[in-house]
Amino acid sequence: MPEPTEPQQPQHPQKPQQQPPSEWITDLSRLKAFTNPLRMQLYRLLYLAGTATASQLGEQVDQAPSLVSYHLRKLAEHGFVTEAATQSGDARERWWQVSSEEGWSFRESDLSGTPEGAAAVGAVSRSLVDSRAAQYRSYLDQSSAWGSEWTDAAFTAEWLLDLTAAELAELGGELQELSRRWRERGKAARAAGATEGREHVSVHVYGFPFRP
Repeated sequence: MPEPTEPQQPQHPQKPQQQPPSEWITDLSRLKAFTNPLRMQLYRLLYLAGTATASQLGEQVDQAPSLVSYHLRKLAEHGFVTEAATQSGDARERWWQVSSEEGWSFRESDLSGTPEGAAAVGAVSRSLVDSRAAQYRSYLDQSSAWGSEWTDAAFTAEWLLDLTAAELAELGGELQELSRRWRERGKAARAAGATEGREHVSVHVYGFPFRP
């Protein structure tokens, strides 16, 4: 999505403790919309595309446009995507876009108070981890095709910190603001036509407690 930070995505969805984005999920029925992996994939692709039709997205996920259209309508019912202005001369084509560039987010404590809620939170969280891992494995498999400029710029890192829960939440908020600043910079550059050498970039950051 780039998930879409996301993305934060994109399609990259996250679970910050402070400063929730506009798509802050507190309704379990909304979160359950993403327990279907295909919907997660479609949301990420639509975030990156800006606008797209069911047929265009269907080609990318190798699914029939009718099935893709069904899942897009389900996402629209929960407010994650919305119809976009027609981008072609064919008025019969239905174009879609994500509802918010800020993506969506949720906090586990808001949704996991019941067995059903805990199951949905676990399913969506694991789906996110799986899709991000698959995306990174795909990059590793294709890294030689990107050339040294991109492979030298790409990074992966792990930092081991001693923090309180409040400090971890503050760190998450700072990272969110940092990613927003870089997203706006890239968006402004594309709007100005500065697309030379510019690619979609996915940044995955995790912060969680552990005991060795």
